[in-house]
Amino acid sequence: MRFDPYWLGSVFVDTGAFLGRHLPRDSYHDEATQGWAILRKDAYEIVTSSFVVDETLTLLGRRASYAFAAERAQNIYTSKELTILRPEEGDELAALALFKKYADQKVSFTDCVSFVLMRRYRIRNAFTFDLHFGLAGFELWPRGFGMLAESTPTPG
Repeated sequence: MRFDPYWLGSVFVDTGAFLGRHLPRDSYHDEATQGWAILRKDAYEIVTSSFVVDETLTLLGRRASYAFAAERAQNIYTSKELTILRPEEGDELAALALFKKYADQKVSFTDCVSFVLMRRYRIRNAFTFDLHFGLAGFELWPRGFGMLAESTPTPG
């Protein structure tokens, strides 16, 4: 699948959506499963980052097993439905500035890289259970899961 960075139907997938999908005991399993079904049914452009994949595989290994995580990795890297964005050095430096800016809110560096990539590729929607994406000005997707307020303020 070819990635069109300006297509408004793009959804950036964060770690929580991957974990919820693959771990039945995860507190967001039902919401994540429903979200993935919607993404496929409605043919959204599904995007993530190499940093999110790294974080996902590490956590899957710890919470399930490393063999399980390796199987998921194979599926992720060979998926024709998922585009994996890779940051450039400038993206990582911009993420570092956000990491400093949001230090009091304990936003992860992986999230900061995600924010920079989403802005660069003009992706507005994040499939996540992490409210930091809303604080950074992105739409938490899908709204119907009740995981977010009607409107989320953007930090100053």
